[in-house]
Amino acid sequence: MNRETTVQTSYLARLQFEADGPTVEGEWALRKNAHDRYTEWGELYSKDPKVVVCLIERSGSRERVLRTWTPQGDTGA
Repeated sequence: MNRETTVQTSYLARLQFEADGPTVEGEWALRKNAHDRYTEWGELYSKDPKVVVCLIERSGSRERVLRTWTPQGDTGA
């Protein structure tokens, strides 16, 4: 019996307060929603030199970082 596997793609905004420290994460089906939160968190928290905000695409168990926001700015494409 042949079963097709559907891999769901979702988008995450991840706010990490310090390396190996606490993380806040939100997950959305739409990239725009995750991007809006990514931008909001970047503007609010990135002045702290330890904070990193990431926009991530998740497909199944794989994650790919799309953008990163640090005190030096947004790496976005």
